[in-house]
Amino acid sequence: MTDSSPQRDAAELRATAGKIVAVHLNYRSRAAQRGRTPAQPSYFFKPSSSIAASGDALERPAGTELLAFEGEIALIIGRPTRRVSPEDGWAAVAGVTAANDFGLYDLRAADKGSNVRSKGGDGFTPLGPVVLPAASLDPDTLRVRTWRNGELVQEGTTDDLLFPFGRLVADLSQLMTLEPGDIILTGTPAGSSVTEPGDTVEVEVDAPTAPGAPSTGRLVTRITEGAIPFGDFGTKPSVDDHQRAEAYGRQPEPAFVLTDVLREKLASVATATLSSQLRKRGLNDVSIDGLTSTRPTTKVVGTARTLRYIPHREDLFASHGGGYNAQKRAFDAVGPGEVLVIEARGERGSGTVGDVLALRAQVNGAAGIVTDGGVRDLAVVAALDIPTYHNGPHPAVLGRKHVPWDTDVTIACGGAAVQPGDVIVGDADGLLVIPPSLVEEVVADAIEQEREEEFIAEQVAAGNPVDGLFPMNAAWRERYRAWSTQH
Repeated sequence: MTDSSPQRDAAELRATAGKIVAVHLNYRSRAAQRGRTPAQPSYFFKPSSSIAASGDALERPAGTELLAFEGEIALIIGRPTRRVSPEDGWAAVAGVTAANDFGLYDLRAADKGSNVRSKGGDGFTPLGPVVLPAASLDPDTLRVRTWRNGELVQEGTTDDLLFPFGRLVADLSQLMTLEPGDIILTGTPAGSSVTEPGDTVEVEVDAPTAPGAPSTGRLVTRITEGAIPFGDFGTKPSVDDHQRAEAYGRQPEPAFVLTDVLREKLASVATATLSSQLRKRGLNDVSIDGLTSTRPTTKVVGTARTLRYIPHREDLFASHGGGYNAQKRAFDAVGPGEVLVIEARGERGSGTVGDVLALRAQVNGAAGIVTDGGVRDLAVVAALDIPTYHNGPHPAVLGRKHVPWDTDVTIACGGAAVQPGDVIVGDADGLLVIPPSLVEEVVADAIEQEREEEFIAEQVAAGNPVDGLFPMNAAWRERYRAWSTQH
């Protein structure tokens, strides 16, 4: 099948396809984007009538707005398969090709989880253009990439899978016989979003580290605008803010919200005071140590987004270092009032951020950048308004010491554990990580502590000895209460 034309490949796949089974969530990057990580895979069906060829147009139905693309790796079953083990599951796969699992979020509410209409429309499963023989591929070294109007918007490799291909085949075969020609859509990485009429979406699956770098070629879909409205004999399309957020791939709203009032309170107290309050609660390892700020007089307050680098390795950099990698995704995703915190293992021998990416974070409205690695173009970065905490300058590019690996996961930076959503506070004294659940009580007590210290300083300036005053005994505390009422 690999020497067939794109049209013939798609026609053959449609003619032989029995079941199309799609996995809901299967890439760690997508799970992080969705804000949930499944313990086991879950699935839905798509009809074979949804299969389309490379180059075909896909109509966005009239009256809808949220047609989303999802570039995926499609597995084509080659033999009857029932109750195989995960270790033997890959042997049941005859071929691999590119797929685009289009979905219409306007109809998700009507489907009530079935995805029958939202994912089952004609042309909603483009496949091709070339089918790669599975026997010649290592399933652990495949890559899927998606372009929208020529811009790379998705990139994922199979080492980021939650559930390997063999496990999917084994799991499905516990209940049903997988027949030759059945297709399994194996999930999409982060970056799925909405497409508009006039857009062109392309998906490619390849094995970049294999001999000859075999590739399916680009699966091309052109989006057009439908003209025929939905009738009154079924549920009409509808959208809300939740569906828009899901379709555009935005992060779910966090349970904790760092309000403007909390930001002002945190900015009004010193990190030294916040640190003492955290220590009172048994948190002694919440400072990010050893870094220098490009704006030491600027207070940094924001919620954490995270980026993790792993040590450089040539093959891993080849698969993860290029294209729309984790570093670029992180700097594109960081939003207003957020702090991008980077794990670089304290490695100073390479840049982890440079002028262009720092500018991107500033334009996005980010509150700061924190890296325990080096900074490239330090003079330019230091001239930006956004504060950047770093471990020193270095002229070398990322690939010398690091591989950009993943985003919005728990990381280590400057000796502290940082989770997405943690509150980061920094000033000239350094940086603190505050668990969201403690922010309100910690800042309230810190404000009270600084009021007490103001009173104590006033009394010492008036000539009183510190004995009994610092800390205050009962007599001084009574005088403090009276002072506090007056002030």
